Amino acid sequence: MVLWSQLRRLGLSSEDVEANVKAQRWTRVLPRVYATFTGELSRDAKLHAALLYGGGEAVLSHSSAAEEWGMVPITDRPVDITVPYTSSAISQLPLVRVHRSRAIRHSVVATFPPRTKRTDTILDLASAQPTAKEAKYTVVDLLTRHRVDADTMRACFELRPPHRHRGAIKQGIQLVRVGFMSGLEVEYTEGVEGRHGLPVGDRQVPVVVDGKRLWEDCTYDSSGAAVTVRLDGRRDHATAGVAFRDRRRDNAAEIAGRARLVYGWRDVHEDPCAVAAEVRAVLLREGWRPGPDDVVRCEKCS
Repeated sequence: MVLWSQLRRLGLSSEDVEANVKAQRWTRVLPRVYATFTGELSRDAKLHAALLYGGGEAVLSHSSAAEEWGMVPITDRPVDITVPYTSSAISQLPLVRVHRSRAIRHSVVATFPPRTKRTDTILDLASAQPTAKEAKYTVVDLLTRHRVDADTMRACFELRPPHRHRGAIKQGIQLVRVGFMSGLEVEYTEGVEGRHGLPVGDRQVPVVVDGKRLWEDCTYDSSGAAVTVRLDGRRDHATAGVAFRDRRRDNAAEIAGRARLVYGWRDVHEDPCAVAAEVRAVLLREGWRPGPDDVVRCEKCS
């Protein structure tokens, strides 16, 4: 993958380049960018072409940087690059999508190929979400799944505050700082507990099973009910080891006489009212007594 300027420095004329393209020995991939080989472009070739097109300060960003960091699956989508604000590069779909930044020098990490830092990548992905709610969940999920320090993320946010979903992103960072481990936990807290007059459960409660310390997503012992709610995220419980761990944890809860409920993303996201009704029924059965502030605020239920 080469630039026209590189070919010219090697002594090739525009006629030489056009002759190779016309003979289908080379391919014009992007303006001023040529593939000096035939066949389909590999992903690496597309990344290289996009960066060459963007210029010497261009870096992978947004979804493309996230793919390189292992945050999202690799898919056949346009390559996202960020360039300095004064760059003349513009998006060339379907191959490359160009973003601009005045703070690009603060966002780059020295990798090959060059890309935005983990924190800046999360910030870009969150601000690109269609809704503020999804932006908040994106921050919580990516920070926790990829062990990105919340204070480091907050520093990035303060250095480069996003134009979109600023309040939601800030809230997502704060939720991780106080202990939330997934977007599913946040949605359960807001959509199930908060809107349906349920007590606020204790989060990430340690429990010892087979001599190992594990963590329960939510328990209600402090509200007078020995009830555990386990939240199974979309990407969790994919291996035999994790499934075995959860069976042992279920058995330990049974032996201890604890009531337990398990919900997935679809349960909480699509029917929080039904989840709340089940949790309320078990809490009442196990000894919880609602107070004057435990009022249902859900428009669908009231």
